[in-house]
Amino acid sequence: MYNPGQMIYTLQQNIGKAIVGKEEAIEYALIALLCKGHVLIEDVPGVGKTTLASALAKSLDCSFRRIQFTPDLMPSDVTGFTLVNFKTGEMEYKEGAVMSQIVLADEINRTSPKTQSALLEVMEEHQVTVDGITHPLPQPFIVLATQNPGEFVGTYPLPEAQVDRFFLRISIGYPTVEQEMDVLERYSGTVTPMASILPVCTAQDILALQEEVTKVYCSPEVRSYVATLAAATRKEPMFSLGASTRAAIALIRGGQACALLDNRDFVLPEDVQHMFLPVLAHRMVLAPEAKMKGMQAEQILLTILQNTSVPVKL
Repeated sequence: MYNPGQMIYTLQQNIGKAIVGKEEAIEYALIALLCKGHVLIEDVPGVGKTTLASALAKSLDCSFRRIQFTPDLMPSDVTGFTLVNFKTGEMEYKEGAVMSQIVLADEINRTSPKTQSALLEVMEEHQVTVDGITHPLPQPFIVLATQNPGEFVGTYPLPEAQVDRFFLRISIGYPTVEQEMDVLERYSGTVTPMASILPVCTAQDILALQEEVTKVYCSPEVRSYVATLAAATRKEPMFSLGASTRAAIALIRGGQACALLDNRDFVLPEDVQHMFLPVLAHRMVLAPEAKMKGMQAEQILLTILQNTSVPVKL
């Protein structure tokens, strides 16, 4: 019998073989996958960004490609290009690295904005257009992008239009002493934890789970709650750019996925609150005054969340 909850739990446990003590990061990554969204994993080097993305990819029986973003990477390397077949005299499309179900865009902010923009259509439309011809991407499709903080040497800031296309942002963070001891034990043997991760879900399983998310009921009161939160970010003087409509839709979808993970068929305000920071924080652009005061988007959003009335009737 098809059991969405059991399938999600199996995925979480499988990914947890390689990532120690980061259950929340794993949960957020799976929520993005179930919502047909893309994940931006941002943190300092060496804390497990690529490991999380690779463990998720290895847990799914889907096609997988890794793109190492470097300053000399060209847009055609990502999207593909057309060339003449001298035998037939016809133009042929040569697939780029993005033609896969799971794409790991490693260190995405170390390439030029021109190459970064090659992912705009890919992430939004799930298709690639080269020389006027559109090529659909295989389904399910997800981009797992890692990046170092913007102040690091050799990084380029992502355009706002591209940042808005990431469903949510995850920060891994340093492990506790106990967690790090566990990591050292796991990686001190001859076989690494990553080698023990095998696929536990097929592409059809993921498509079925994505369909289940859309069936979770979201009441008018919860939708009003999300719309009110989004409007509050746009009126906030400490933001020069607030939440887009795409962000509000993502917040609803994230709430539906949260409910599904909790074996519910309806969304609660708590689901929206749980997804509020991961879905919105990376999309906000601070006003100059906020930057001068050293404020962070997260603390401003928390204030908005605390000052917005929670619906009682659902």
